[in-house]
Amino acid sequence: MSQPRRRLFEGFRLRDLRRRLVLSQSAMAARLGISVPYLSQIENNGRPITDVVLLALAREFPMEAADIGAEAETSTLLRTIDAATDTSIPAHALSEPDARRGLEQQPLLARRLVAVHEAWRRSQEQLRVLDDRFDSGSSDAAPLPWEEVRDWFQAEGNYIDAIDRSAEALADAIDEGPITQALEDRLRRWHGVGVIGEDSDGSQLSRFDEATRTLALNSGLPPESRAFLLAHRLVRYEFANEMRHVVAEAGLASQASRELLSVGLANYAAGALLMPYGQFRARAHEVRHDIDRLRQRFGVSFEQACHRLSTLQRPGAAGLPFFFCRVDMAGNITKRHSATRLQFAALGGACPLWIVHEAVAIPDRILVQLAEMPDGTRYVSMAKGLVKPSGSYARPPRRYAVALGCEEAHAADFVYADDLRPGGPATPIGASCRICPRTDCDQRAFPPAGSVIEIDADRRSVVPYAFR
Repeated sequence: MSQPRRRLFEGFRLRDLRRRLVLSQSAMAARLGISVPYLSQIENNGRPITDVVLLALAREFPMEAADIGAEAETSTLLRTIDAATDTSIPAHALSEPDARRGLEQQPLLARRLVAVHEAWRRSQEQLRVLDDRFDSGSSDAAPLPWEEVRDWFQAEGNYIDAIDRSAEALADAIDEGPITQALEDRLRRWHGVGVIGEDSDGSQLSRFDEATRTLALNSGLPPESRAFLLAHRLVRYEFANEMRHVVAEAGLASQASRELLSVGLANYAAGALLMPYGQFRARAHEVRHDIDRLRQRFGVSFEQACHRLSTLQRPGAAGLPFFFCRVDMAGNITKRHSATRLQFAALGGACPLWIVHEAVAIPDRILVQLAEMPDGTRYVSMAKGLVKPSGSYARPPRRYAVALGCEEAHAADFVYADDLRPGGPATPIGASCRICPRTDCDQRAFPPAGSVIEIDADRRSVVPYAFR
C-alpha cells in the first residue's frame, strides 16, 4: 500500500513567485483556476499546495514554478502526467486523474512510462538533429564550429548565469545618464580606451587599435548599434576571467569553436549589460512583452530586445518561455533559440507557411500568426521584416526578419496575441518536409523520409503524389 503524500506547505514560495511575476492575487488565482480566498490561505500556509494546484503551476509557469514542491515525489508525479497527456502522441492519452491514480497504484509501471517517454523525446531530438545535418549538406561526423557553438548555447538554455549576474551588477555600478556616454566614460577611466568616430562605407562597424587604445566606431551607426559596440568592448575587459572560464569548461572540439564561443559570450554579455536581467524581465512583464516599448525603454534595437527575451531563463526567476530566430531572404535561419518545444533544428526555416517568410518581404510591419505543429502544439508567432542600411549605394542593404513566439497557453501575457481568437483556427505549419507527417499540405516540397510513394496517373493534385 502506498504511503500518503506529505502535505506541502510552501505558501511563501507561491507568494514570492506571484510577486516576481508582478501579479495580483486575483490575477494569479485566475491563472491557477482557484478562488482568491483559497490562494490567500495557501500563501499564508493555512492550506497546503495540492497536486491540482501544483499541476496548474506547472502548466501556467513551467520555468518559474520549478522550485515549488521540488521533492522527488512531486517531480515524478509531474513527469508521469506529462508523459500520459503528451498531445504529440495522439493515441490513448490519459487524463490527469488517471495518471495520478496510476502512479499511486502502479508506481513501477508509471516510472517505466516516464522512462519510455523521455527516451522517445530523445529519439525525436536526434531525428531533428540528423535532419538539420542533412539539410546543411554536412556529411562529417563532427559539427562545424558555428553548429557546435549554436548547440552549446541551446544546451545551456541560452542563459549564462555567471556572466548575466556580472552584467547586472556592472549595470548598477555604471554612472546614471545616457548609456552611450556612461559606457564611453567607463572605457576611458577604467581601461584607458578612447572612442572616436570614423567615416566608412558601412562595411566596417568598429575597429580597435591596441597600440593607441582607440576604439573607432562608424559615424553612421544608429544609437542602439553604437551602444552595443561600446558594451561589447567593455565586457571583454570587465568579464574576461568569467568568459575564459566558460570557454574552458565548454569542452568544444576545435580552436575555431572556442574563438566563436568567446565572441558569442561577449555578444551575450553586451546584451545583458544594456538590458539588465531584473529590470528587463519586470518591464517585459509589465508591458506584456511589447517589443517597441522595451526597445525604447532600454535604448536597444528591435532585434536586440527580441533576442534578450529568449535569454530570460534564470532558475527561480525565468521569463516567459519564448522561441526566437532570425531568417534571411533565402530562408536561412542565422540565429535561433527556443525555450519552448519548438526546436529550430527541426523547423530549419523550411516551412513556407510560417509567417516569418512573408515578413522578410514586408519590412517594418509586424505580422502575427497562430500556428499549429503536427503534434498539436500551438504557437503565437510575431514576425517583423527589418532592413539594415549598408552605408553605401554600391552595397545592397541587409534584409531579414526576426520572429518571436510562445505557446498559445501564454497568449494572455503576449500583447501580439490580442487580435487572435483563443482556440480559433491555426495555420498548420510543420517541420522539414523530410520529417513532417502532414498528408494534406499543398506546400510540400517532397515526401517524408521512409514513406511509400503512391502515384495515380489518372488524378492530378497540387502535389503530384500521395504517400503512406
